[in-house]
Amino acid sequence: MYKSGFVTVIGRPNVGKSTLLNHIIGEKVSIISDKPQTTRNKIQLVYTTSEYQIVFLDTPGIQMPKNKLGEYMLKISKSTLEEVDVITFMVDDSMETGRLDNYIIGELKSIKTPIILLINKIDKLSKEEIVKLILKYDALDMFHEIIPISAINGENTTAYVNAIEKLLPEGPQYFPEDMITDQPERVIISEIIREKALENLQEEIPHGIFVGVEEIFKRENKELIDIEAIIYCEKESHKGIVIGKGGKMIREIGKTARKDIESLLGSQVNLQLWVKVEKNWREKEGKLKYFGYK
Repeated sequence: MYKSGFVTVIGRPNVGKSTLLNHIIGEKVSIISDKPQTTRNKIQLVYTTSEYQIVFLDTPGIQMPKNKLGEYMLKISKSTLEEVDVITFMVDDSMETGRLDNYIIGELKSIKTPIILLINKIDKLSKEEIVKLILKYDALDMFHEIIPISAINGENTTAYVNAIEKLLPEGPQYFPEDMITDQPERVIISEIIREKALENLQEEIPHGIFVGVEEIFKRENKELIDIEAIIYCEKESHKGIVIGKGGKMIREIGKTARKDIESLLGSQVNLQLWVKVEKNWREKEGKLKYFGYK
């Protein structure tokens, strides 16, 4: 009997959802950053064995929206609760439950779908602190299983996958066994570039950045792929910061992004980046749809 199902992973921003899923899948598909709003869309990641297939839904971190993009991200995260076989709620090593965690707990209380709670970042905790957190969340009497993990080093991730497998219904293999994501190559490339921008730029700029891949062209006579992409920012003043003095910043973003893209494509890459201003795009319905947030 083959088993399969869909599992959503929810939690507040920066709790470690994408780090966990990249570790389980074994490849970097979801981008990672210490800045909020890193994951903006629902990303399907596929884990396949000879006996079962898990389709993970990596969702934006849940937070109160400040613009139309934020409203879209919250809607995406909450909508996945209605379409899955298992819900994963991830929290971190904080001893005090924050406002956003309490909001998520409130949303989950009326849901009958089995919920697995993951307590992440246990590499920072003592055994006594881990036990204390488990007892605190167990008292809520709403979780099918509580598993302490460390997403960054993979501790207890196998136990998490095994817990999911027990809850999967009988079902077909939805995706080919060599497929690890539903994201098109063009989208993964744009997300890699955005990740490198997040890593290099100042705090106030990354939220207003979108990367659009305009061209992917493989040269006939060379093992070389030409990629052209545009980094959109919301303010004219941000454009100069993204480019940097003498083009230093845009070159650094391009250099670090190229390495990951070459690893993804298995080929040398010539990456060309441009910067354009699209004022207040996060508040414009038309631009959100144009950029794929729909």
